[in-house]
Amino acid sequence: MSASIQWRKSSFSGGDGPECVELARRADTTLIRESDDPHIVLTLTRPHLAAFITGVKAGDFDHLTR
Repeated sequence: MSASIQWRKSSFSGGDGPECVELARRADTTLIRESDDPHIVLTLTRPHLAAFITGVKAGDFDHLTR
């Protein structure tokens, strides 16, 4: 990954600790990584990210946090 990518942390990710989820934009994709393992990056297109966010808001993944 390029050092010029501007990563942003979620305000719900625990601040500067190891549980930070970070996102960045590159061209027409969104990049997602965990701060404790920044070399593994998930790349999503806008439609895929929108579908994921819709699923999160609908509670489709709530069972994964219990």
